[in-house]
Parts: sequence; structure tokens; C-alpha cells
Amino acid sequence: MWQLYQFPLCPFSRKVRLMLSEKGIAYELWRENPWEMREAFMHMNPAGRTPVLHDPERAITLIDSRAICEYIEETTDRVPLIIGTASARAEIRRLVALFDENFFADVTGPLLNEKMKKRIFLKQPPESRVLRDAMRLAHEHLYYIDYLVDHRPWLAGPTMSMADLAAAAQISVADYLGGLDWNGHDQARAWYSVFKSRPSFRPLLAERMEVIQPPIHYADVNA
Repeated sequence: MWQLYQFPLCPFSRKVRLMLSEKGIAYELWRENPWEMREAFMHMNPAGRTPVLHDPERAITLIDSRAICEYIEETTDRVPLIIGTASARAEIRRLVALFDENFFADVTGPLLNEKMKKRIFLKQPPESRVLRDAMRLAHEHLYYIDYLVDHRPWLAGPTMSMADLAAAAQISVADYLGGLDWNGHDQARAWYSVFKSRPSFRPLLAERMEVIQPPIHYADVNA
């Protein structure tokens, strides 16, 4: 069976968890704190980053969330998530990169650094300027999701795709950390509420980090 080494507030770990659940693939969840640089984990991934997907019986180790998701997509026929014409598949991959790279750099990464890393490890207060910038940029990303949902049933087209998983994973972490203001983003909020209602998403909504608690609305599928 697959073993997923992950950190609960790692958005890339969350994306892989959603992918595995949507595909109906059984796996064991292993909590990994990357900052501990545990020797056995570093042996699997010298970069020391989550997620890592490992199958000890087949001696397979997969690293990097996009590589992992592409592998799962290529080796599992159930619930295809990179679909359509060549241009449609390219659009899905474009949006995955947008959320993995831009949304993380603008929003999720700064929030994790200010609200988790500084609080837990450095024992420092967050910098208000960085938080304001992250929330301002979050609005820009949500406006783009509003635009996409206005023109498509799902982010990349007529059906759910890996783009939706990548977006929901990043947004869920930012929302957990209280970094999103949903006012004025009815389309994005409606799309996210639908995604929050999916069975694959429920375990994420139920999890809580030590010390850091999410806003009241976080687990409400109607919020």
C-alpha cells in the first residue's frame, strides 16, 4: 500500500491527498515535520520536502506533488483529472502551475511563514505588512477564480480536473490560517463550497494543527 509522507498544512500534500481520494486509491497517512530533517525521510527525499509517496513493497518512491499527481493520473483509469483535447489538457496544467507557484508564492507561503513558522519555531509575532500584502494578493487570485467560474462550470472546463484540486488545496490552507476575505467573491465562494462538500475533502476539514486553530467558518461547507 502507498504511504504518503505529508504535513497537514502543506498545500502540496493536500493536493496529493485529494488526488488519491478522488481516484479511490488506498493509502496510509504518515505525519512528517520537514523541519526535523529526519534521517529516514531525508533518505527518501534529500530536499526534505513534503509530500513523498512511497510503496515499500514495490520499492517505488515518488517526490514532488506534480510528479506524483501525473504518475497517479497515468497509472489509474478511474476518475480522469487531466482530460479533453490537447489544448484542454494544457489549460489544466497551466492552472495547476498557477496555483502551485503563483498562489503559493503570493498567499499560502507568506501566511505559513508568518502565522505558523514564526509562531511555532521562531517565537516571533507575524509581520502585519506581509499579512496585508498576502491578503491583498489573495483578493486578486479570488477575482480570477470568479472570472473562471463565470465562464466555466469548473476552473478548467466542463468537469472537475486537477486544476480544481490544486486550487482547493492552496485555498484550504490559506483559509485555515485566516488569510482569505471572501466578501465580494460569490462565484469563488460557491465553487469552493461545492468542493468542500466532496467526500475527499472532509478529512482535511476535520484536521486541526496543534496551537493553530482555523476560523469558525473553515469547516462549514455552506460558508
